[in-house]
Amino acid sequence: MENKDILIMKSISKSFPGVKALDDVNLNVERGEVHFIVGENGAGKSTLMKVLSGIYHAGTYNGDIIFDNEIKHFHGINDSVNCGIVIINQELALFPNMTVYENIFVGHEVRKNGSIIDWDQTKKQAKKYLKMVGLDIDIYELAGSLSVGKQQLIEIAKALSHNVRLLILDEPTAALNEDDSANLLRLLIELKKDGITSIMISHKLKEVEAIADSLTVLRDGKTIIRMNRSEINEQEIIRNMVGREIEDIFPKRPKFMGGEVVLETVHLNAFDKEKNRYIVNDVNIKVRKGEVVGISGLMGAGRTEIALTIFGNPLNYKTSGSTIVFGKVVNLNSPKAAIDHGIAYVSEDRKRTGLILTETISQNVTISALQRISKHGVLKFIEQAILAEKYVKDLDIRTPSILQIVKNLSGGNQQKVQVAKWLCVEPKILILDEPTRGIDVGAKYEIYTIINELIAKGMSIIIISSELPEILGMCDRIYVIAEGNQTAEFNIEDATPEKIMEKATI
Repeated sequence: MENKDILIMKSISKSFPGVKALDDVNLNVERGEVHFIVGENGAGKSTLMKVLSGIYHAGTYNGDIIFDNEIKHFHGINDSVNCGIVIINQELALFPNMTVYENIFVGHEVRKNGSIIDWDQTKKQAKKYLKMVGLDIDIYELAGSLSVGKQQLIEIAKALSHNVRLLILDEPTAALNEDDSANLLRLLIELKKDGITSIMISHKLKEVEAIADSLTVLRDGKTIIRMNRSEINEQEIIRNMVGREIEDIFPKRPKFMGGEVVLETVHLNAFDKEKNRYIVNDVNIKVRKGEVVGISGLMGAGRTEIALTIFGNPLNYKTSGSTIVFGKVVNLNSPKAAIDHGIAYVSEDRKRTGLILTETISQNVTISALQRISKHGVLKFIEQAILAEKYVKDLDIRTPSILQIVKNLSGGNQQKVQVAKWLCVEPKILILDEPTRGIDVGAKYEIYTIINELIAKGMSIIIISSELPEILGMCDRIYVIAEGNQTAEFNIEDATPEKIMEKATI
């Protein structure tokens, strides 16, 4: 009788200097199912998948990998691929300047006579795999010219070209819009019909509820529970992920009672010369002291462009209109000018534009406040360390040291470092662009708690978010943006998901 489990990972332990990332972890995945692995950032999810895929090779961990009833010792990623195990990491591995068909077969080219690449067969096979993933594009297009959603599907087509039997996807929908995410989930269901087993890491519990056949919860590098389809519900998953009940994802704060206007835009416009259109068109918003203002809308609506225009126009759009800060019309023609007037901006993309991943926590936290900790152009290292330690403590950044390299932190702790970087300049107005993107429910709660603490101290905050529950759960007032236009303003008492979506799709 065939074993129903295609994969068994037994008593897997893996350590790095100063931390035990995996501690006696067990994972069972049945043939032909969609299995989710969930847990807070730092729980060990990606580490476990890197063990499975051979990125962390045999000998660097303890325990057994049993695939298709055989114990496997993968000494590199090619070993796991040759067995039919393919991992698609969150950071996509396509070559942007190569064509779609070249990307699908790079590294395992279709050859004739053992040496010469058979380009006709390569193109024919590429079209077949693209059709399997439902992607109708020109195989001659450069991968870098395509949307993230299409690139994700090319990665899956590439996996299929390896005769994949077990497909691993690490946060595949983190950077996708709702339509692309839904398409990907439908594809996993279709692949299941073809006998392909999937393991998916995701923070989006709605996705888990939608398509998971089973799931495993990891916490602090340990297996907490395996749940089958009939047992899966969001609250039970959260309880096991964080080790405590979270009655309300959004921590309470006193009702906003009004205050002086600290920031106002009057007929704010931004014209993108490349696109030959207004990406911010006659936007008029007000932010009061101690208030959380939300900016909602679909991806590409112009939300980030509004923030960047307020924050000194670093992308060099042609701008017009007025910005009033603390009652005075100001010329915010650079980020430095914005900072000097008490405005800070936390980027939506912490890895590319928010942090220097290869530098330490101390260097990242203090980089915006170097003048404050320097004398005659010379950095005072003791003051830098004291300042970094303060924000590590204030924001509960979990790290063994302020000298920890930022790329080695969990997503939630990276986000806290990015917030700390801007708190260092002691802003009065803080713009948070997608403040909880790509972090787990426990880390989200901590970020929300930090927001409430900053508001209690008199700061004013603008939140830009694609998550309607976040906008509705954290904001006192909401502006809706559609195609660069301000289409609505709601007090929180009057806002509903339906009303916001109606105005976001005008």
